[in-house]
Amino acid sequence: MKQFDTFLGKKGSTPASPTGQPLVDVQGLRVTARKDDGSSVEIVKNVDFTVARGEVLALIGESGSGKTTIALSLLGYARSGCQIAGGRIRIGQRQIDQMDEKALLAMRGHHVAYIAQSAAAAFNPARTLMDQVIESALQHGVMDKASARAKAVELFRALALPKPESIGDRYPHQVSGGQLQRVMAAMALITDPELVILDEPTTALDVTTQIEVLRAFKKVVKELGTTAVYVSHDLAVVAQMADRIIVLRDGAVREMGSTGQVLHEPADSYTQSLIAAVSPATRVAQLREVLPAEARAPLLRISGLVAGYGAPDRLGLPGVRILDDINLTIQRGSTVGIIGESGSGKTTLARAVAGMIAPARGSIQLDGQNLSPTLEGRTREQFRRVQIVFQNADTALNPAHSIGRILNRPLAFYHGLKGDAMRRRTAELLDLVKLPSSVIDRLPAELSGGQKQRVNLARALAAKPDLILCDEVTSALDTVVAAAILELLAELRRELQVSYMFISHDISTVRAICDDIVVLYAGRMVANRPREAMMAPPYHPYSHLLLSSVPAMQQGWLEQVAGAGQHKLPPIGAVDPSPEICAFLPRCSLRVDGVCNVVPPRRRNMEHGGEILCHRSDADLQQAQAPLLPVEGVTV
Repeated sequence: MKQFDTFLGKKGSTPASPTGQPLVDVQGLRVTARKDDGSSVEIVKNVDFTVARGEVLALIGESGSGKTTIALSLLGYARSGCQIAGGRIRIGQRQIDQMDEKALLAMRGHHVAYIAQSAAAAFNPARTLMDQVIESALQHGVMDKASARAKAVELFRALALPKPESIGDRYPHQVSGGQLQRVMAAMALITDPELVILDEPTTALDVTTQIEVLRAFKKVVKELGTTAVYVSHDLAVVAQMADRIIVLRDGAVREMGSTGQVLHEPADSYTQSLIAAVSPATRVAQLREVLPAEARAPLLRISGLVAGYGAPDRLGLPGVRILDDINLTIQRGSTVGIIGESGSGKTTLARAVAGMIAPARGSIQLDGQNLSPTLEGRTREQFRRVQIVFQNADTALNPAHSIGRILNRPLAFYHGLKGDAMRRRTAELLDLVKLPSSVIDRLPAELSGGQKQRVNLARALAAKPDLILCDEVTSALDTVVAAAILELLAELRRELQVSYMFISHDISTVRAICDDIVVLYAGRMVANRPREAMMAPPYHPYSHLLLSSVPAMQQGWLEQVAGAGQHKLPPIGAVDPSPEICAFLPRCSLRVDGVCNVVPPRRRNMEHGGEILCHRSDADLQQAQAPLLPVEGVTV
């Protein structure tokens, strides 16, 4: 970290607080929102807290608890339709609640910086990363362009970005999601802000990317002595980053304390329910078994599936393969989990099964009958039997249609229902997904994220399908709502004998809800194993990387994993893969030169069930792989 003091040690440019005085002091904060009838409702209710210099304070709670609203108030900002109605907000020597808009604009991005959840939405695609990172420093007159560029390079290096000297010349679409998230951190830190607000900065990232970003964030925060407010619903992430935690519900503080106390000795019943929701495995496991083994039969069979895009080669295969030689079976009444990093081919697989992407090779059979590779070739009955639930309910539901109309369409299309029969079935569907009948006339925008995802699921159930493809259906939800959705899926499976293909980058969830787990890497199926076999080594080296990257809800886990050597593989994209030999070869710590880089691995059965694409024997893998640190709530 040479030159760090030169470039990053200019804290004296901001007014110093008197000795012992907290940097942030919020007293009696109230935020109101305007209702449709013109009246107002209080959404943040008399909140008090302080943040000491160099401290990281976490705000946690369900969606709608007021986390982000409180964090934005530290910028003197309230979202459309809302206003800061009362209270005092002090940051250093600045009285935020008394500043006019001009003073607030001068403060934002300079003395108080904000790191948003979606880095992709925060960048201009037409400008280089460097131009956008140094923009606030130039606008606020903090330094000249040459100094700003030099400091940006040092921040890129501190945040473990590849090729720090040249990455700034790239455009946003030319870097990965995790890299873009770290570039956004550099953009926030370049002005030496007194306070940094991190609003769910790793929620949209897969586990291996998340651990890299968390490690980079924590390193820089510690070395700079940064004061931060960290907004999250992920308690395991909060355990790695925060010194203290405030638990919020309905805009009010329910509990406040040190991270260790709140996570392991919670005093409030609501905090206890949040922590319990992190570990849905026990309740879901009770609902997992739906059919005796002898009654199960193959429902979906995928054989030799290849899909991608680009000009075909001489064999007729796509120039860029997203999926390569996928073979798997889903039994009737079972749940198969599909896991892997972003870009591994998970969503492409679901879309191919649904007929939304035509495979270049291979077959997909439903009850032994071939499904047409395209939607045009499928029958209405085949549409009915295979339904898909998308990740983002906001974009999956027509915002102009009422919930009733959204559910009525599949009832009419697949079953010809109308009149009283349609109304009764619509009411049954809402009851099935545990939504009140009162939502039937409401628009999607009037529902919470969890309610919209339940409507998304109800629409799929309206068809009475045999198979539901669940594509990251809980990734955008807070822990309490996500746990409720998982339990609902398990109950529906038991009651309706429906099968699921459950796609996720949340390994804890997959291990809790699925019977079998398929691991995809760079479009290849590197492992396909029963859930029980995924509880202890031996693993495919990539499976081991994924599983060891799941944060545990305990302080020091990040450092403990690093010390145990469980996450020392180079990140994806660090070296070009060798797809004709082994796609994972450049990242594999167990590679055998002269074998792995010469001969393609063969698919073989493992002693404890399932199959793996690897040269290494079970004994080799068992000896090389240390036992993983426990994943919260996941037991055999």
